[in-house]
Amino acid sequence: MDTQTFWKLIETARAEAGPDHVAPRAAQLLARFPAAEMAAAQQVLWDLLAESYRGPLWAAAYVINGGCSDDGFDYFRGWLLTQGEAVFTRALADPDSLADHPAVREAAAEGLELWDEAALSIAWTAYESATGHALPADSFTISYPPLDPAWDFDFDDTAETGARLPRLSALFAAS
Repeated sequence: MDTQTFWKLIETARAEAGPDHVAPRAAQLLARFPAAEMAAAQQVLWDLLAESYRGPLWAAAYVINGGCSDDGFDYFRGWLLTQGEAVFTRALADPDSLADHPAVREAAAEGLELWDEAALSIAWTAYESATGHALPADSFTISYPPLDPAWDFDFDDTAETGARLPRLSALFAAS
C-alpha cells in the first residue's frame, strides 16, 4: 500500500461513516485488501505519524486539548489522520490553521478533546479481523525524528504559545 491509497481509504471511510467513526470504517474497508496490503498500511500509518511528530503540532495539540502527554500526542495525531490528507497536510505546514477546522472550533466551544486512539490501529484491526492473526511485528518500523529545539519550551507559557499559535490560543482562551 502506498500513501495515496491510504489517504483514499481514509476519505472513503469519512464519506461512508462520518467524522466520528472513520477509524472503525477504515479498518473494515482495509480488511478487504490482501494481507500484504493490510500489513503495508501499518507502515504508511507510522510513516505519517513520524512525519507529523513536530513540536509546533504538539504545541497545537496542547492548546486544543488543554494539555498533551506523549500518548496524548499520538492520539491527537491519530485524530488528525482521520481528518484526511488536506487537513493533515495543512496542519503540518501551519498548525495554527487548525483554528479554522469545525471540530477544533466545536472543541473550543464545548470543552472537548480531540483524539482517536483507534486510528493508530487501523491496520492491526483490519489484519486481525480478516486473517484471525496478529499483524506480523516485522511488517513495520517506527522511527520518529528529533523534535525541533526551537519549540522546546513550556507549552503552559501562554505568552509564548500565544505568540507562536495566535489563532488557536485566542480561540481556546475565549472558551
